[in-house]
Amino acid sequence: MPKRTGGVLVFAEQDGGKIADVSLELLSKARELADALGQHVAAIVCGHTLARQPAQLIASGADVVYVADNPALAVYRTLPYARVVCEVIEGAAPEIVLFGASPSGRDLAPRVAARLRTGLTADCTNLRIGDHTDPVSKTEYKDLLYQIRPAFGGNIIATIVTPNHKPQMATVREGVMVMPEPDPTRTGEIVPVPVALDDEGELVKILERVKAERTVNLKGAKVVVSGGAGVGSSEGFELVRELADVLGGEVGASRAAVDAGYIGRDHQVGQTGTTVRPKLYIAAGISGSVQHRAGMVESSKILAINTDPEAPIFAFAHYGIVGDLFEVIPMMIEAYKHKA
Repeated sequence: MPKRTGGVLVFAEQDGGKIADVSLELLSKARELADALGQHVAAIVCGHTLARQPAQLIASGADVVYVADNPALAVYRTLPYARVVCEVIEGAAPEIVLFGASPSGRDLAPRVAARLRTGLTADCTNLRIGDHTDPVSKTEYKDLLYQIRPAFGGNIIATIVTPNHKPQMATVREGVMVMPEPDPTRTGEIVPVPVALDDEGELVKILERVKAERTVNLKGAKVVVSGGAGVGSSEGFELVRELADVLGGEVGASRAAVDAGYIGRDHQVGQTGTTVRPKLYIAAGISGSVQHRAGMVESSKILAINTDPEAPIFAFAHYGIVGDLFEVIPMMIEAYKHKA
């Protein structure tokens, strides 16, 4: 089965033949990590009728694609997927394995880590290669994966290493890595994976699938107008929505606003919500906690509106307006309409 060993392996999540964006983002980061190690990038994709997906993964940075194509894998189920992924990892012996921090990735990665008896860092926001010296034994480790994520409620950024167990494994949040531009001229190796499942795989059966389309596309928006606790009510968010409509953007929110019931969770931006990188991010009535900052700090331009001149968000916003959002936003709407 697998011929090459080492390298960085990405679990390429797909549903209905579409590769998840987070998996393509991970291939971009995997390429960076593998180049630092002087190794290759591999991907594994599981499902049924996977004719087009390997070429897409190669175009996005994979050198080797392991393809587990079987009717039993058509719909994600934990046990069959875990068995196939573990068999590929045991054969290919990668240095690093990455999963998207999606519902499926968060379900699958811990199961794989437990079977392989290795560590797993969840919800990473950054990854890089570096060295580490054990403070007790003074043992030096070279070229480890630095698994970086917020900790203690987002109050600190922790760097985690797994020096004594391989592979080094992490799940990574969607949107924190840059989506690669596909290169259709890239070539790679496609390795079919034999799938032999036993009765364990039949412990869970899919009786019915209900899929609901997302009504909010925060990640793809060029303009995001977000409201926080300072908006004060669900009615207050109508003003935020009006500004977003005028600018052709999407409505975002802080966790405080979502927890208060002002708006649905699909709109949440931040550490426990969606990570966004719009050209313009407007934060109205948002204090700028570390948790919220983690989800929007990569925006090209950030405009903050807050009545508190000492609000943390002003420390990293490109432009700041100290004022009442219920006075400022109507003026912005009126000014934009006149300009248009």
